[in-house]
Amino acid sequence: MKTITHWIDGKPVEGTSGRFGPVYNPATGAQEKQVAFATVDEVDAAVASAKAAFESWGESSLAKRTAVLFKYRELLDAHRDEIAGLITAEHGKVHSDALGEVARGMEIVELACGISVQLKGELSTQVSTRVDVASIRQPLGVVAGITPFNFPAMVPMWMFPLAIACGNTFVLKPSEKDPSASFRLAELASEAGLPDGVLNIVQGDKTAVDRILEHPDIEAVSFVGSTPIAKYIQLKAVEHGKRVQALGGAKNHMLVLPDADLDLAADQAINAAYGSAGERCMAVSVVVAVGDTGDELVGKIAERAKNLRIGPGNDPASEMGPLITREHRDKVASYVSSAAEQGAEVVVDGTGFSVDGHEDGFFLGVSLLDRVPLTADAYREEIFGPVLCVVRAETYEEAIKLINDSRWGNGTAIFTRDGGAARRFQLEVKAGMVGVNVPIPVPVGYHSFGGWKDSLFGDLHVYGNDGIAFYTQGKVITTRWPDPADAGGINLGFPSNS
Repeated sequence: MKTITHWIDGKPVEGTSGRFGPVYNPATGAQEKQVAFATVDEVDAAVASAKAAFESWGESSLAKRTAVLFKYRELLDAHRDEIAGLITAEHGKVHSDALGEVARGMEIVELACGISVQLKGELSTQVSTRVDVASIRQPLGVVAGITPFNFPAMVPMWMFPLAIACGNTFVLKPSEKDPSASFRLAELASEAGLPDGVLNIVQGDKTAVDRILEHPDIEAVSFVGSTPIAKYIQLKAVEHGKRVQALGGAKNHMLVLPDADLDLAADQAINAAYGSAGERCMAVSVVVAVGDTGDELVGKIAERAKNLRIGPGNDPASEMGPLITREHRDKVASYVSSAAEQGAEVVVDGTGFSVDGHEDGFFLGVSLLDRVPLTADAYREEIFGPVLCVVRAETYEEAIKLINDSRWGNGTAIFTRDGGAARRFQLEVKAGMVGVNVPIPVPVGYHSFGGWKDSLFGDLHVYGNDGIAFYTQGKVITTRWPDPADAGGINLGFPSNS
């Protein structure tokens, strides 16, 4: 059985812990690989390699860094189909979705290629007589990322390309459920000319995570995952003096006003709720139907949901693949049965679904729940699967209050033809990312990604300008070059701008 190893100091490193995690093919349910879990010593070795590499990489020219990143972008483009294949094999998402993931990750590599512009700094001349003030940004040192299973290529690419473009070195701890894609990203970075030690990968579990959070030579930690773990990451990292950005869970609402194009809204609700089997933090998991739109909208969504083609991710006919593990599939299914017990109407029941020839795969059909009580578990908790809840609201005011009362604030959307209503919504809603007739408002690479409330722990979002600020620290330099004609002399008075 193939073992996925660590990547330390520019080469694969076999694990020595004797502990391994299973890596399944979700479409078949079979374990096809195993991943080595790192020891504390192996994490320390990765950090030591990164620290040594920082001495030269942190002082390298922007021209050298961007030359590597441009070459890296070329290699990613040439190998995008291969990387997508690794994602499909271990995560289960359909190949077209995996290709989209790689493309979105490459946006951040492209942003990193332009880091020379982003790190220009500022200069004010003659702020006082012959005094100039400059502001510059410099790298932190060794930084780390801890990434989730749902986007095994894209989320790591949200982090390390920008971090290394800024002059840092990086230690990545990817999900143990689908680790091959990130390992391949590291191999291609090395092929692009990235010096040994600039990017390191340690596979593992909580042992590796805790050592990253505690290690005195790691300056900052980025994390994407569930809210409980995000809280833990923030508290533990801050306790050890680190800068931290930790993105947590979500319960994203899509508000549909009576004037909306209901066919468009139904199409987009299907795409946003069931794409990637609902295993994404920007999935729409709640549709808020305002006024008398509910019955017609639910009918249109149900009609479309029943016709979705679910199957192995490597089958071009499949529109949705399996979930990541058997345990997760069963947990998601339990929300559907409990919702019925707690007062919701099950319009489409995806539990008990199987695919011919793949009966042992981790498949689940899509579910649609209507008139879901706000007290139901299916509404209150992040399901992270192909379950869409519909709640009803009589007015816009009732709907916006419902959304703003949610403890999460990752993303939200409004569907309407009314520009005034859309403008009001985008200003009033308490969420970090807002879509207007766009159900999954994930920002492009040069804008930052992140939510509010229990969806973000830390002050800065990922990538974009926030990402650059997170991976650098500011320095202000005040300079006076005396004119040869100056008389000099002693003056003990307080300096003034004159």
